[in-house]
Amino acid sequence: MKSSLLLNLSAGTAAAVLMAFAVGPALADGPAIVAGPAADAQCYAPNAADTKFFQYPAKTGPFRVALANGYIANTWRIQMVQTAKAYAAQPDVAAQLKEFKVVSTGEDVAAQISAVNNFIDSGYDAIVIDAQNPEAFAPVIKRAKDAGVILVAFDNILNTEDAINVNVDQKGLGVLWAKWLIDKVPNGGKILEVRGVAGTSVDTDRHAGIQETLDASGKKYDLVQAVGKWDDGVAQKATADAIAVQGPFDGITAQGGDTGVVQAMIDAKQKFVPFGGETENGFRKFCAQYAKDGLSCTSAGSGPAQVAVAIKTALDALQGKVIPQAILLPLAVASDPDFKDGTNFYSDQSDNFFVGNSFPTCGINFDAAEIMKQSKADQ
Repeated sequence: MKSSLLLNLSAGTAAAVLMAFAVGPALADGPAIVAGPAADAQCYAPNAADTKFFQYPAKTGPFRVALANGYIANTWRIQMVQTAKAYAAQPDVAAQLKEFKVVSTGEDVAAQISAVNNFIDSGYDAIVIDAQNPEAFAPVIKRAKDAGVILVAFDNILNTEDAINVNVDQKGLGVLWAKWLIDKVPNGGKILEVRGVAGTSVDTDRHAGIQETLDASGKKYDLVQAVGKWDDGVAQKATADAIAVQGPFDGITAQGGDTGVVQAMIDAKQKFVPFGGETENGFRKFCAQYAKDGLSCTSAGSGPAQVAVAIKTALDALQGKVIPQAILLPLAVASDPDFKDGTNFYSDQSDNFFVGNSFPTCGINFDAAEIMKQSKADQ
């Protein structure tokens, strides 16, 4: 069949067809593995001593960059999308962008994979992703690499060395909360953990840090788990149900939706107990307001401005700058008695605003107004 077809083609066309059969589609080169440090060493701290350093072939901008988000139904993710748009709109960043596209696909992993495939097929230069599942993206990671598309995962990162990962130490954050609770509840007791979105690396890693640290303490801690999806409303209901069925508790830790968790304690008349939580402005307001009534808090995490670091990383990588394969971001931490209005929480701002939402070493700083004027919709 192949030879009869070729007889009917011109000599030049036949040669092209034979070449296609012989070599197949050309594959792009991946990044070179080079010696560190990173081009922007203050911003791009390697995750570990053995982290590899990447240098991609330099391209000429402006660039087409996409954000493939998954879950969108909580305040952190909404603020993250708004922060991405605010960062892309800053004049020095906008000058590097030919197009910036945002898509949120919910909890459907297949839909998020399809979105990434569509961006690859559409010729985007880089894709930034907050992944719904760290293990499910292997085929699309290979497609991106073969197509020369730079893939940068942040927050919920990818289990691969063929993409750049940008994150805080999520397991270490769980360890921090658990150690703080052990210090406040030293003789063991019943602890409520309000978890995030099931199946994500953030939820898995934070829970592992909490569980392993409590187990290693030598004291008996009964860890009761509820699912709050990092959302105030969902977390409030989950906490109310947990208090009603399994309370009272001696300590609480929550991965997000913490303002709702405290409200559930107030509504149920649960005695205030030590609470290790995230960095929502409303949570820190409560911590300051009710400190005299026994609500002792530590508030730690990383704001949604992680996405801005991920976009900056993608743009620098596209320009051939040296980047660690895994970048470690700092945590923003405040604890009793150091909650101060106007410094690490803001009584005149929305409860839903995540404080500590900047990375000064990366030149990334936002105020609430700059972020909140952006929409959460796809663009």
